[in-house]
Amino acid sequence: MAKQFDQDECIPDYEREKPTRYWDPSRRLLKTIRDYNSLTKRKGIYQYFLKSFCVLRYRFWSIVTSADIPLNAQLGEGLLLPHPNGIVIHPNAIIGPNCLIFQQVTITNGVKIGCHVDIGAGAKIIGPVTIGNNVQIGANSVVIHNIPDNSTAVGIPARIVKTKNDMKKYCDKNETDQ
Repeated sequence: MAKQFDQDECIPDYEREKPTRYWDPSRRLLKTIRDYNSLTKRKGIYQYFLKSFCVLRYRFWSIVTSADIPLNAQLGEGLLLPHPNGIVIHPNAIIGPNCLIFQQVTITNGVKIGCHVDIGAGAKIIGPVTIGNNVQIGANSVVIHNIPDNSTAVGIPARIVKTKNDMKKYCDKNETDQ
């Protein structure tokens, strides 16, 4: 049975982002963004040249992945991008830890995404919306309203089709049938 996460439990899994081999474009892009963000907090001539080198690496990996993720994006740790092509993230969007984002996803201004959120291929999250923790968003869904914790949303516009309470009722019903 899959591990259930509490709403307040958002412990980042740093191992998800570590590059496993040299040609690992999505993880290399994330590493470059993380390196740049850590260097912006420091001052000095050495950091200036390292930041310039990070910008060059960022441009290379952005072209390779065809992703539009800004250097100053607010990305939570443990972000996983299995197929990063076509991902567009606005600089003011906030993405929580341990999220999974598939290809062709667009995240616009004012979006706040909780932890352990899976976003399917081609999904669009538009407007100032809040996505709760442990949420699954189906492929090609268009999210224009807030989505509560522990739920699944699909469709255009996205509708909530399943919540944790629905699953608990279903599991309890099956246990009493046996």
